[in-house]
Amino acid sequence: MEILENLMTGVSIPSKSQFHQAPMLPPPKWVEGDPSLQEITDDVLRPMEGLPGRAWWICFALSAAALTMGLSMIGYLFSKGIGIWGENNSVGWAFDITNFVFWVGIGHAGTLISAILLLFQQKWRTSINRSAEAMTIFAVMCAGLFPAIHVGRPWLAFWLFPYPNQRGPLWVNFRSPLVWDVFAVSTYFTISLVFWYLGMIPDLATIRDRATNGIKKLIFRWVSLGWDGSHRTWSRYEVVSLLLAGLATPLVVSVHSVVSMDFATAVLPGWHSTIFPPYFVAGAIYSGFGMVMTLLIITRNTMNLERYITMRHLEAMSKVLLLTGSIVAYAYLTEFFSAWYNGNIYERYTFFSNRLAGPYAWCFGIMVLCNVLTPQMFWFHRIRGSIPALFVASILVNIGMWFERFVIIVLSLHRTFLPAEWGMFIPTIYDVGILIGSFGLFFTCFLIFIRVLPMIAIWEVKGLVGELRVHDRLVSNLRTLRADQEDGTQEAACA
Repeated sequence: MEILENLMTGVSIPSKSQFHQAPMLPPPKWVEGDPSLQEITDDVLRPMEGLPGRAWWICFALSAAALTMGLSMIGYLFSKGIGIWGENNSVGWAFDITNFVFWVGIGHAGTLISAILLLFQQKWRTSINRSAEAMTIFAVMCAGLFPAIHVGRPWLAFWLFPYPNQRGPLWVNFRSPLVWDVFAVSTYFTISLVFWYLGMIPDLATIRDRATNGIKKLIFRWVSLGWDGSHRTWSRYEVVSLLLAGLATPLVVSVHSVVSMDFATAVLPGWHSTIFPPYFVAGAIYSGFGMVMTLLIITRNTMNLERYITMRHLEAMSKVLLLTGSIVAYAYLTEFFSAWYNGNIYERYTFFSNRLAGPYAWCFGIMVLCNVLTPQMFWFHRIRGSIPALFVASILVNIGMWFERFVIIVLSLHRTFLPAEWGMFIPTIYDVGILIGSFGLFFTCFLIFIRVLPMIAIWEVKGLVGELRVHDRLVSNLRTLRADQEDGTQEAACA
């Protein structure tokens, strides 16, 4: 057992002479108490093996109702066309592309937590990475919905695929960032899905070994891919995990950078900016962590997982929100400074006359309130340690980030170079209904996920607990050796 714990935690037992070289600092404790390995398995799998509670059914009913409404709106959209939206000649991109950029950004936190923090060996990711990765999958699914219905006739979307056909030399424009979006988002979805599934394989084997139902045991035996837990299996598993983490890390930067180029390569005031790629990436991580915090606060209380999703996890995420929120605020100031400094009358009008004092100034005000002022509250420890404050702040973050995308897209389109082309965008019930339906799809998928799959990485949490136990054993041995040394010194002095 001792050898197994050492292999899983990567902690080596030092020699006796090494005990006196430096003080033994305890590793950060990311699990409350001292649960046994069996208790960890039971606690994480309890939501899967028991019947769902009333709170789960209420949430599922609400999300399923929102999803049903969204699907009915989409069905009506297919029958009538996108003319039922509030889009017009001035604003060709509105709620649909705003929602697309919003949901792509939501999916960034999962890959950041699972890949980048894994490469940097940040232990606080272990209890939240599984839920964040699942959130990434569902968010990208919601994001992919909007470009598909925005084309107007999605059943002919295969016309966009570059393949030999009978309609002549029909090829997409590979120099267009819109085409880059397809490759970037699809690659991001594929790598995230593989990484999510790979991380669950040891836990799927645990469920396989605990299953008593024949069908359930057969299913998990198939999806666990013959996992046997041997040293050879673990070593190859860690190599593959690091390899996928290395592949997924550039995607965190590239995907939303490519999405930002949809706007940055245009000539419209408010879009034509070189700051968009880093600005969009920071905003995506910002909104993604806000959604992760919202989901984890709800699930830790409803699923009785406070022992594993601790206040230290929430405080670490609040610090990330503070950092990325400050970067977003700096990007806002840079945009206004650039518009003032470059002397372009169109840029100045877009930022100072339209965003600050135009008809959509209230949208800009909500964006600044939620994205600039809200994260600054995390400088105070009392705010970072308050569950209600963190929950409200996480919701405000996502509200602000949605309005940010709305401000960037709509406010630059509704008043362009020619005043004769100016127009107002007023969303219809179908715009709002499809937006609510996308949230219904997201939360329905997430609620099903926490009922059928472990939402916490069991094997990683066990590794943390084993590491703490090895540390405690080392400290105990150190004290014993020091006590023996002192006794030997006293005996020599007496002699």
